[in-house]
Amino acid sequence: MIYHPQTYRIPDKRMQPFIDADEIWGFINDVKPDKQRVRDVIQASLDKKRLSLEETAVLINADDPDLIEEIKEGARTLKEKVYGERIVLFAPLYVGDLCTNNCQYCGFRASNKEVQRITLNKQELIVETKALIDQGHKRLILVYGEHPKYSADFISETVDIVYGVKHKNGEIRRVNINAAPFDIPGFRKIKESGIGTFQIFQETYHEPTYMRVHLGGIKRNYDWRLTSLDRAQEAGIDDVGIGALFGLYDWRFEVLGLVRHVNHFEAVYNVGPHTISFPRIQNAMSLDIDKKHLVTDEEFVRLVSILRLAVPYTGMILTAREPSHIRDQVLRFGVSQIDGGTNLELGGYSKGKNEAQDLSKGQFQINDNRSLSEIMDELINRGYIPSFCTACYRLGRTGEHFMEFSVPGFIKRYCTPNAMLTLAEYLEDYASEETKKAGYNLIDNKIKELEQEQKTEKLKEKIDKVKSGQRDLYF
Repeated sequence: MIYHPQTYRIPDKRMQPFIDADEIWGFINDVKPDKQRVRDVIQASLDKKRLSLEETAVLINADDPDLIEEIKEGARTLKEKVYGERIVLFAPLYVGDLCTNNCQYCGFRASNKEVQRITLNKQELIVETKALIDQGHKRLILVYGEHPKYSADFISETVDIVYGVKHKNGEIRRVNINAAPFDIPGFRKIKESGIGTFQIFQETYHEPTYMRVHLGGIKRNYDWRLTSLDRAQEAGIDDVGIGALFGLYDWRFEVLGLVRHVNHFEAVYNVGPHTISFPRIQNAMSLDIDKKHLVTDEEFVRLVSILRLAVPYTGMILTAREPSHIRDQVLRFGVSQIDGGTNLELGGYSKGKNEAQDLSKGQFQINDNRSLSEIMDELINRGYIPSFCTACYRLGRTGEHFMEFSVPGFIKRYCTPNAMLTLAEYLEDYASEETKKAGYNLIDNKIKELEQEQKTEKLKEKIDKVKSGQRDLYF
């Protein structure tokens, strides 16, 4: 049976809407934390326990500057314990900007007649993929507007095209998806194409605000979107990504909405989301929202730290919406994935770096225009291990299996060595001599640190194999 969003009826008790605004506001208004309670909650997170709504509200309501610093320090410590010092890199590739929705915060909305609508054809998609491979990318997220043209069959075809591109020593090893919700058969069709994570952001969990900013199109159906990743789970996609667009409503409510979403997945499917995203409202063509909920830099760093503590095992994605100085700051407090060398213009990667972004050609404004090579240099110089790893997907460490490794923190045993192997590939195939030297110095130092905890002989052997020309090695 196929469910159309306009006539959608929840077919199973597992796919019931789960956001109760009164419950969320009750926690925000009623929880009164003291110093010891805040410290107890931080310690529970450091013990890798996913926090409840009440515990998360304790952190949200801790307004004392000293306690806020303790929360940030706890987030930094937790990130190092679970994920080590590796940062996963990816790039978004916009396939098409046709859209039937009218979202007041998005430059691609249907009522915006200034946008020149584009859908990449097969050859254009191949050219863009090659341009990204030439930067050094191995992981992409394909992005689509919500339009009948972008069907499950269309998405599957574009995924196949990207996977089929082999260019010099490079290839795209994992394609993630950011697209509109589908029915269960549609999600099942997309899964068959071999995708990684399917992202759908609720944008705002506050339904009245949701209705105010979504004025038309299928996306206006709040429940259809809220339960969309339940349908993905039912279709067998066990790696899903959630997110909220901060600035549409009170950031405290959105943080608890995200945690409530996590609770729902764990209770119903015994697996949390693979990633959480927290984009902040930035400029877009004809932006039309109530700006009283825009999030300050200070609030943003704070909410990222709280989310890191609330859901210890989940990857956290920070995008190029944020300027470089904010990105560099919040990397310390919980972020595990960033995009690099981002270009939102359809067909823009093959044209080269976009210094002055034309808002008529992008969904929103990006504020970090650094190339991937510049970001790689910055990460290496700061002691992070840039990673293009896709091993967990290839070895079935997804969904519930991923949680078996990541919840207790064992994922670090795999992430760090695999990050080094993909970094070595980058150094051999794409880096300048200066970057190559700095990168291998970093790898040598990190191997010495690993030797204190685990055997590293096989890792050293594989790095030598990379240097001799072998590729795609992992644990």
